[in-house]
Amino acid sequence: MSEQARLGGLNVLLTRPQLQSAGLVAAISAQGGRVCELPLIEIAAVTDRDACEVIKNRILSLDQYHAAIFISTNAARIGLEWIDAWWPQLPTGLSAYAVGPGTARALLVMDWPVLYSDKGVTSEHLLALPGLQDINGRRIALFRGVGGRELIAETLRSRGATVDYLELYHRHTPDYGSDMVLNMIRREQINVIVITSAQILDVLLHALHNDTSAIASIPVLVPSERIRQYALSVGLTRVSNAGAADDETVLEALAGIAASLR
Repeated sequence: MSEQARLGGLNVLLTRPQLQSAGLVAAISAQGGRVCELPLIEIAAVTDRDACEVIKNRILSLDQYHAAIFISTNAARIGLEWIDAWWPQLPTGLSAYAVGPGTARALLVMDWPVLYSDKGVTSEHLLALPGLQDINGRRIALFRGVGGRELIAETLRSRGATVDYLELYHRHTPDYGSDMVLNMIRREQINVIVITSAQILDVLLHALHNDTSAIASIPVLVPSERIRQYALSVGLTRVSNAGAADDETVLEALAGIAASLR
């Protein structure tokens, strides 16, 4: 089958934040799929004066850190904007760690070593990297959104590191109104749903009034085994683990789903 037709027959519901969707939308369309965009999470940079002052002070102190960890492409994008504003040249000896290849690629615009796990895209995979084991007395900057899992910081602190948060953005849930999401799924004849975080899955379930039977027959694509297990636990049955959330990995997983539907 030609590259232009390998996603033919797929009507994909893409739920990731809109700023992260353009490349994937274009790639799916170029390979014969049809995309319906419905961002279930939107990202807004932190603007509160006090919070920005905390971020600025930690950015100005980057030369005192052993490593900078970025937990998402949003953390990388906004974090690099902050770094570029205050550091014409990166501090010597600072390494970057990324959760997943997509975040790593976003960080490679800077001239520094970027490390990530090639075994998965979870916090657990990141924490298994050799450079994050013997870190007693080291100082680590953790770039992330406001709130979220504490596993990375707690684990690194248990290994003796000092971890400082740089909380760069808020996540907002758009208000689409009652039944709008389900009506769109039915109207657009959606036959695969792409979910890239547990929070997005929660928002989808809320929009469906926690009635998973409404989408029980539709394959759902998630980026990790942890999220797959969570999706199964809340009642979804056709859940596939793509293994990552970057565009290339998602496209390959969608091609597998398209083949199974033919």
